[in-house]
Amino acid sequence: MISTKNAELINIDKKLETAINKAKKYYLEGTVFIYPTDTIYGFGANPFNEDAVKRIDAIKGRDEGKPYILLVDSVDTLTKYVDIKNEKHLDFLLAIWPNPVSVVLNLNKKTQSILKQNTAAFRVPHQRFCLKLLDQIKMPLISTSINRSDMEPLTEISMIIDNFISEVDAIFYTEKRSYFKASTLIDLSDSFPVLLREGKIKFEDLLEKF
Repeated sequence: MISTKNAELINIDKKLETAINKAKKYYLEGTVFIYPTDTIYGFGANPFNEDAVKRIDAIKGRDEGKPYILLVDSVDTLTKYVDIKNEKHLDFLLAIWPNPVSVVLNLNKKTQSILKQNTAAFRVPHQRFCLKLLDQIKMPLISTSINRSDMEPLTEISMIIDNFISEVDAIFYTEKRSYFKASTLIDLSDSFPVLLREGKIKFEDLLEKF
């Protein structure tokens, strides 16, 4: 479903707590919003709300069922959704987060059945608004770049508003400069980390913590 009215615009710099409360409300209501992360702006929604996920798919023109990166507030919250059997993997995650590093992990059986996938990429973001919101909801939050399928992500808030103001319910923005680079993406679903995409943090630096 595409919104028939323009999104609410919310400056997170002016009243952070108010912005967080509004974002929590939008999340729990199953709507779609745009927000700044520790990398680039992202579409956000509850990954367990099927209608919200399909709506992001439709906005982006993306094939249904393709997984999204999920943000969580801590490794403690993460362990409710994933199956980490290797203590070394747990220590590694604690050493690298919060940071713009997304890690593909094996989901536990319950989460697999809900999301209909075996793995998912997670990140504990290094960004105040995100962490405060995630601490409030204590659940994963979708984070996916602001773009149509096969097009470059939009990073300037003015362009994001121009292109998507009528397609989402809210746009949370900051006047501070964001990091205009995607997260480093690694796969830790097997025994050793595998690089899938290098971003702001170098893979070789991460391996030093493994």
